Amino acid sequence: MKRIAVLVSGGGTNLQALIDAQKSGLITNGEIVSVISSNPDAFALKRAADNNIKTTVLNRNDYSSNREYSKALTKELKEDNIDLIVLAGFMTILTEDFINEFENKIINIHPALIPSFCGEGFYGLHVHEKALDYGVKVSGATVHFVNEECDGGPIILQKAVEILPEDTAESLQKRIMEECEWKLLPQAVNLFCNDKLEVIGRKVNIK
Repeated sequence: MKRIAVLVSGGGTNLQALIDAQKSGLITNGEIVSVISSNPDAFALKRAADNNIKTTVLNRNDYSSNREYSKALTKELKEDNIDLIVLAGFMTILTEDFINEFENKIINIHPALIPSFCGEGFYGLHVHEKALDYGVKVSGATVHFVNEECDGGPIILQKAVEILPEDTAESLQKRIMEECEWKLLPQAVNLFCNDKLEVIGRKVNIK
């Protein structure tokens, strides 16, 4: 049974999707055992507590640098013997040392079809505003392994939605969450927990 930690900073809608998937049996051979927040006021902490999942607050403001923060995070994860780290709206930059420590064990969900509308500065509604401004006909979400390049790790899964003429950034964000993110992330976690993912260079083979 793989031990999963979910790192959060906000509302935790993707965390909720993972909790629901675990309860319904969509995630097998894995269990969310820890939710760690960089923000003491994150609603995600309540979602975790309501489902009897251990919560920890590592407030980014309490640490002098990303390096010190990443060291504290590493200590917490190792103490809990974590096999998989899921970034679900986690708004803190992780150091290269941290990423190397957990190579191919950290996955992230991004609300666009990487390599479009990703990288530094592309988060939240800003991603969808940029997609609409550019005039693309489809957008979506990507689940990828995390490496030292922002949104640059090997892609695990992607799913697209059509952009509608009447779309706003808010309506596009909602549709991508409901139709892409909340489906892709549990699917990727389940694949990882059942040893179905093989990383070869930039590619992820699903066995």
